[in-house]
Amino acid sequence: MSTASRPYPIVQDLIESFASWLKHRREMNEMRQLDRADFDRIASDLRIAPDDLQELVRHGKHAASELPKMLEQLGISTEALGRAQPLLLRDMERVCSLCNNKGQCDRDLADGTAAENYHGYCGNAATLESLDRAEHAQR
Repeated sequence: MSTASRPYPIVQDLIESFASWLKHRREMNEMRQLDRADFDRIASDLRIAPDDLQELVRHGKHAASELPKMLEQLGISTEALGRAQPLLLRDMERVCSLCNNKGQCDRDLADGTAAENYHGYCGNAATLESLDRAEHAQR
């Protein structure tokens, strides 16, 4: 829905934000109600540490939203990488989700300088440098 067709776009955006926040709170509550054995089993099925799973749930589903933008600025197709190396992409999403340098990353992504600066703060820097850009190039 475009802004022009919505009579109160700011109010609508606030309602949608609140609804997303409320949904996230419900999901976190559901996770808290699991006993430790079930939670550990889910983490094992996902092949991640239980503490990482707990942190990922806490951060929410958009915690790795910077990664596709970073890949784009580096000329790497998220889709091509996902087809060629799905487990690697999933691990990169995990690292991005748990990152403590979101502010710097967001600023660099907005400024278009992430490709030059990510080495200094990105937890995925070594992985990004090791990727064959030609193999995963955007088309």
